[in-house]
Amino acid sequence: MRKLEKPKPPVFEQVEDERLHRKQRLAAAFRLFAKLGFNETPNGHITVRDPQLIDHFWINPQGLDFSEIRVSNLILVNHNGDVVQGNSPVNRDTFTIHSHILQARPDAIATVYTHSVYGKAWSSLGRLLDPLNQDACAFYEDHSVFDDYIGDLLDIAEIKRIPEILGHRKAVILRNHGMLTVGRSVDEASWWFINLERSSQAQLLAEAAGKPKIIGHETARLTQTQVGTPFNGWCCFQPLYQRMVREQPDLLD
Repeated sequence: MRKLEKPKPPVFEQVEDERLHRKQRLAAAFRLFAKLGFNETPNGHITVRDPQLIDHFWINPQGLDFSEIRVSNLILVNHNGDVVQGNSPVNRDTFTIHSHILQARPDAIATVYTHSVYGKAWSSLGRLLDPLNQDACAFYEDHSVFDDYIGDLLDIAEIKRIPEILGHRKAVILRNHGMLTVGRSVDEASWWFINLERSSQAQLLAEAAGKPKIIGHETARLTQTQVGTPFNGWCCFQPLYQRMVREQPDLLD
């Protein structure tokens, strides 16, 4: 019987190849988020660390809809949000959230923060998600709630507290605002955001219909170790990436 090789994240010998790979994943994630309706306002970002200049990050330019972003549109900024490479401005104020998180989390390669309908709805409750199903268990004991929202995420003191509340976890719910995820790749961080949004939707629907049955602690913890790993987050994004490239190959330009 022929042994099939399990897919795994690529390893690069040349930094230029790794940089292109990250930028291609980033552009595809923006296109996918547009398809999913996560581009409601211009304040959202997906950010990926440069593989060589690790205190520099690739990000979407200000004023360009997610549905139009190509690899060539991506902007390289330093940790202050100053444009280092590219011809378009970025939203330096909201980028500050990403900058502080990526500086606090050297293990994180990418962050996702954008406005989605169910994320905004769930965040207004100021609660953690419950382990209602297998997908939601990916976040069991692995997400937090930033419960001190004072109405100004541009306040530097407030922004600095977000990485503290996030800690080592993969996601944080920003009360009355939305959600943010991190990962060791664009693929992983993007999948966690999609999953978090869908899990929020599922719990809102379940609670509207009645009183959901919650998965027990031991089962939820075991399931988290199976579906909440960085590899699983990366793996779940792969068919979505391939789909976007097939449907919108211009994103690679």
